[in-house]
Amino acid sequence: MAEWALLSLLFLVGLFPAAPSQQVPVLLWSSESSVWNSQPSIHSGHIATDTELQRYLGPALTKGPRNLLLFFQDKLSIEDFTAFAGVYGNKQDSAFPNLQSIVESSPSSLVLPSVDWYAANMLPTYLKERLGVSPLHVDQSTLMELKLNETVPSLLVVRLPYGSSSGLLAAKDVLRANDQAIGQVLSTLKSEGVPYTALLTALRPSRVIKEASLAVGNLGRQLLATAQPTPSYPPVAFNSSRNTPCILFWATNVSVTVDDVQVDLTDQTFTASNLDLTGSLCNDINSVLAITYKEAVKGNPLTLRFFLNRRFYPVSARFWFTLSQVEIIYSGNTATFLAPQVNAPSNYSFHCQYISSWPTFGSVLVSNTSKNSPASKWQLHIAEFQIQGFNVTGMAFSYASDCAGFFSPGIWMGLITTLLFVFILTYGLHMVMSLKTMDRFDDPKGPSIAVPQTE
Repeated sequence: MAEWALLSLLFLVGLFPAAPSQQVPVLLWSSESSVWNSQPSIHSGHIATDTELQRYLGPALTKGPRNLLLFFQDKLSIEDFTAFAGVYGNKQDSAFPNLQSIVESSPSSLVLPSVDWYAANMLPTYLKERLGVSPLHVDQSTLMELKLNETVPSLLVVRLPYGSSSGLLAAKDVLRANDQAIGQVLSTLKSEGVPYTALLTALRPSRVIKEASLAVGNLGRQLLATAQPTPSYPPVAFNSSRNTPCILFWATNVSVTVDDVQVDLTDQTFTASNLDLTGSLCNDINSVLAITYKEAVKGNPLTLRFFLNRRFYPVSARFWFTLSQVEIIYSGNTATFLAPQVNAPSNYSFHCQYISSWPTFGSVLVSNTSKNSPASKWQLHIAEFQIQGFNVTGMAFSYASDCAGFFSPGIWMGLITTLLFVFILTYGLHMVMSLKTMDRFDDPKGPSIAVPQTE
């Protein structure tokens, strides 16, 4: 009953907050009972990573039915459920009447309202490795011709379109058609008495949320400032020997000043299709991200290198990583910058609004180049800097340790002004409460004062 109640709440308008633009929902249900004995602890703003999604899928793959059915929609967001599920979950007005009935009546079910889109896209590959079978793309007609066996694992994939029109009515019609397709496929399995576990998710979200998001690059504190649009490109990722990301780097601006020439390297860093990461490495102790630009300055190559170290600190009883130094290599010369303020727990990422050697931005990068070197006047400026070199899981950053202090100048100004007004108000109340009336008056019935008159 607990699973049914949670699934019912999903379709109530406004239950879950608007998911960020890079997350998709994942719905799971099974014909077998006790596949998921407990629901995950879901709180507002939490985004399930690929590791968490694999952990949730574990019970279904180990003790669930051997037939796995994956409904893959082109686009889907949690807002589609809240917008088209009908008023107060009314199935007659809903675009998902079959899905609601099937999920609510399933012996086991699980709802993940916000899952990283990268993790959802990797589901066919992950399930193929776990089940040891290749995915088979089917529809209702081909499904009726298949003879499924309870002992032989199978991975069936059903693709569902979202619709090319941006209109809400067109989107609702397509979602209703997809819901009918889901109902027909599951009715076929039910008529044949085949046990199954089903998943519904999407390749990408259907809507882009205009609100502030927890997506990559939008983790900085912007008090008393106008927020700028956040670029949507993915972070730079260096893969380990296992072909999985082990270093992530993201920024909104990367600029260098070499030989009095300022060059913006942002597009070459994040939108180039053939980024050269030769010289990068990662292990449990050291990580190096080396980015080489072939024709960065005056047609000559330039290399940026970020050195990260991981150490155990007995005082805090945990591992921390530091950005020990950053290097600019150009024309045989090297400019070295120290970054003593860039540090965070090793299972976190690090974010800062500016990592720069320019004095106007706080000089977080401190030059460590000899004054006699031609590279002593080189500068490096990175805006909305975020990096993670250890404990990387997929293409999503871990929780970010921000360089911004909790009490910004704006907060201090507000606190001081508030305290001043409180002091004035307290002093005024004290003065008013200290006022006392006179307790003695002259007697008006007494003799009047006689003033003699002289002629």
